[in-house]
Amino acid sequence: MTRKEKKQSIENLKSKFSSNNTFYFTDTSSFTVDAINKFRRMCFQNGLEYLVAKNTLIKKTLEELKWDCTPLKDQLKKSTGIIFSPTSGSAPAKLIKDYSKGGSSPVFKGAWVESSIYIGQDQIELLSKLKSKDELLGEIVTLLQSPISNLMSALQSGGGKITGILTTLASKTENNI
Repeated sequence: MTRKEKKQSIENLKSKFSSNNTFYFTDTSSFTVDAINKFRRMCFQNGLEYLVAKNTLIKKTLEELKWDCTPLKDQLKKSTGIIFSPTSGSAPAKLIKDYSKGGSSPVFKGAWVESSIYIGQDQIELLSKLKSKDELLGEIVTLLQSPISNLMSALQSGGGKITGILTTLASKTENNI
């Protein structure tokens, strides 16, 4: 690979890392060609991008971005594939779990999810349960709307009762005067 090609690869990786708030490092070196093609296809179908890059180029890219991700850089040994996820931090973990049901699975090295670092195969279960920003916002909106909805339904369902009670109370106070 010439210097020009290396520089172009680094610029390409910088663009990918900068435009995706989530990426996973994996090792698929034990996969056959068919298995790796199937894995890439599954990534594509789930809106993810899978890219294999040289460890030295990945390290250089992360250094140029000035990201504090030393634990991830330490995982860059052997073959490294990167799964980029533009929207969901859990989608790559779910994909790895689904793929492992077929018998083989990519080795999970580590992940960068919304500036948090996760290292080790045992983190896959945790990562697969992460909720996206949109899911969390939806839950917050639902929780905030719930008391208002309950109040409105109580007022609407008991509207006749409240009117009746107020009329009765008003007539009692008029009779007592």
